[in-house]
Amino acid sequence: MNIVFMGTPDFAVASLRAIHAQFPVKAVVTVPDKPKGRGLEVQPSAVKKAALELGITTILQPESLNDAAFQEELKVLNPDIIAVVAFRILPREVYTAARLGAFNIHGSLLPKYRGAAPIHWAIMSGETESGVTSFLLADGVDTGAMLGRRTTPITDGMTTGELHDVLMLLGAELALETCQMLASGTAKPLPQNDSEATKAPKLFRENCHIDWNKSARAVRNQIHGLSPHPGAWTTLPDGKTLKIIRCSLADHEGAANLKVGEYRIESGEWLVGCLQGAVQLGEIQPEGKRVMAASEFLRGFRGDIHGEFQ
Repeated sequence: MNIVFMGTPDFAVASLRAIHAQFPVKAVVTVPDKPKGRGLEVQPSAVKKAALELGITTILQPESLNDAAFQEELKVLNPDIIAVVAFRILPREVYTAARLGAFNIHGSLLPKYRGAAPIHWAIMSGETESGVTSFLLADGVDTGAMLGRRTTPITDGMTTGELHDVLMLLGAELALETCQMLASGTAKPLPQNDSEATKAPKLFRENCHIDWNKSARAVRNQIHGLSPHPGAWTTLPDGKTLKIIRCSLADHEGAANLKVGEYRIESGEWLVGCLQGAVQLGEIQPEGKRVMAASEFLRGFRGDIHGEFQ
């Protein structure tokens, strides 16, 4: 059984390991090595590092998946299955190269949250359940027939980082199961209901600006949906950016009379008013500094204890 695995970040590594343990992966396709960090030292992707650790020697790193030379290399590999986890959009010439099928592991319960940031948008939207879906690749992004899924609750106050780690492990289980189904001929593709589809587009800076003119719960969902990366942000009265990584719903008397965007610091707590209710800041990242507890920041804070976020 010839399996080609395609992926890039940590999210894909667990799936690569799970598949390789039962179906030795013949080749890995990932992004080219890139300069990272302060020293701009060239670093391989997480998937390439894992592939080398597993002893996988055939590693392709095309600049473009439309490159004719890469597509010829892929055909020579004669893949039975192409497994894709957290990678690029594959052109038809690539995903049709697999004899038994090419599938993707997506971090949502399709057809909900099709797109680049399904985990973020699920939490930002206040969902109480998430999961992973395997589906056959098709021309439309995240639209192919579904092969399997795993579900998990989104617990109250969960962040994207926390849900990511849960889905990473569920995705590995499902990736292996999907390979087993395709290899044994037991897969039963189920078409998606496009009328139930929602979008999870790539996040930009404007998506991360906190809208205090929402309920406290909606504000918390936005903050936690963007935590730890890229981070929800607001602006202090002095014009500096403040990222808020974690917060909680504030239900005590000190928060009752705060206007939208108005904050008050009292008894070591940083409270912010919303359209309905208020939140208490938990973890923050001041401009140019590391992530820290709000209480730690406040110990050395010399600004106004009462003000308004922009």
